[in-house]
Amino acid sequence: MKKFIVETYYTCTFKTVHTLDNLNDQELSKIDTRDDGSVEVIDVKLNKRKTKKIGQKIDDKKEKDTLLSPSIAKEVLNPKNQNNLNNQNQLKIKNNARFKMPDRRKGYIQKAQIGDHKVYLHTGEYNDGKIGEIFIDTNKEGELVKAMMNNFAIAISLGLQYGVPLDEYVDAFIDTKFEPSGKVIGNDRILSASSILDYVFRELAISYLGKEELAHTPSIASSKEISGNNTDDKFLKIVKNITSKGFVRSNYEEKLVDLSDVRINLKSKN
Repeated sequence: MKKFIVETYYTCTFKTVHTLDNLNDQELSKIDTRDDGSVEVIDVKLNKRKTKKIGQKIDDKKEKDTLLSPSIAKEVLNPKNQNNLNNQNQLKIKNNARFKMPDRRKGYIQKAQIGDHKVYLHTGEYNDGKIGEIFIDTNKEGELVKAMMNNFAIAISLGLQYGVPLDEYVDAFIDTKFEPSGKVIGNDRILSASSILDYVFRELAISYLGKEELAHTPSIASSKEISGNNTDDKFLKIVKNITSKGFVRSNYEEKLVDLSDVRINLKSKN
């Protein structure tokens, strides 16, 4: 005759109720050390049930790891450690704070025409050149569509300011298909788009992420990487600080015009 052992694991949720004569800071600071509270069970849930033969060795290490030892359980349920857990939760919330845009910011405006519709893409950048907001304006849309596009741009901007990578938006909205679509006029890198969103995020990916594979025409500037170069002179650093990264598409050196040999005669003729 075979004998088996059935092990059942439960999760118990309970609360402790204390009665105070006076509600003040002094009484509340000592409440964690009091042992006169009444315990009330709120909920009991069945986690898992395990059956094994008597004498069978437990080889499942994962089952052991998922269970809390009594010493660890006491530390978790200790009221003194709840303050540490609350502090950790507050730190996590602070790490997810919004990085607001500066009041005076850089950016650029790109005008393009998709079919019979004109689209104006406005961008805003942080001081380090990262994109932090976008605005999308069209000319032939009704009030409902304009409101939807404006609120969509606000949602994207809030996501960027809360730390959502631009790559995620590019992967989500590239190749979306709806009207207007077709030939793009006015953009030197994008010749066609399957929708306004496809055009907008294709433009942002080229300008801010350097994804040349999404462009339809090759870049005129060289592909030399200068962002991590430590030999930049002071003039180039100044240009980077005051120039929109998206406007020049990170090609600062190629966009500069050398005027060192130009001489201007300011003498007036009598």
